[in-house]
Amino acid sequence: VQLVESGGGLVQSGGSLRLSCAVSGINLRWYGMTWYRQIPGKQRELVALVDIGDIPTYANSVKGRFTISRDTARNTLFLQMNNLKPEDTAVYYCNLPTDTHEYWGQGTQVTVSS
Repeated sequence: VQLVESGGGLVQSGGSLRLSCAVSGINLRWYGMTWYRQIPGKQRELVALVDIGDIPTYANSVKGRFTISRDTARNTLFLQMNNLKPEDTAVYYCNLPTDTHEYWGQGTQVTVSS
C-alpha cells in the first residue's frame, strides 16, 4: 500500500490549493481517510476526514474553507483549500487506517505568505 501526496506549494494569503493523495495497493472505497497537518515542533493535528459513506468532518479552524472528497474511480483523496491563511502553513499528510495497519503518505508542504 502506498499513499502519495501532491499539490502543495507557496501561495499568498487568500489563495487556494488542491491537495491530492493517490492511493495504490488498496481500494479506498472501503475505508475512511483523513488529512492531517503538522508544524515543526508541534503535534500532528486532524484537518478533515471522510468516512466510508463520504460524510465529511472538519476541524473548526478550516470549516467553511476546506473541502475533503474522494474519487473512488481514481482511488484518490483530495483536499480543496480556499481562503488560505498564514496559520495554515504546515506539512499535510493523508492517512488511511485499516483494522490492522495505519498508512501515511510522505507529506506535502503548504506555505501561505501574508
